[in-house]
Amino acid sequence: MAGEPQDDCLFCKIVAGTIPATIVRETETTVAFRDINPQAPTHVLVIPKAHYPDAAALAAAAPELAADVLRETGAVAEDEKLDSYRIVFNTGTGAGQTVFHTHAHVLGGRGLQWPPG
Repeated sequence: MAGEPQDDCLFCKIVAGTIPATIVRETETTVAFRDINPQAPTHVLVIPKAHYPDAAALAAAAPELAADVLRETGAVAEDEKLDSYRIVFNTGTGAGQTVFHTHAHVLGGRGLQWPPG
């Protein structure tokens, strides 16, 4: 069920503390941690503590929580002293989503080309 922890979800296990992560920020509703396969000098994932499979599902079911995630991406960028950065939400396997728990990638610390990919 959306919003409820999933036993087979890697990010739910990070939220629960049963899988370690390098946590850089935590609020009542979100957790931010370093990506284990960074694609930029700064690569932090910001996730809601509640489980939603992707950004669209999160926005539809809990827009205030979606706003919390987005707000935290800015806080991460500020903490990391990034002058410019990219926020990415991958949705679906064709877009590169591999963990089906909403997460925003905060990427920075180098030039980021456009278009991505």
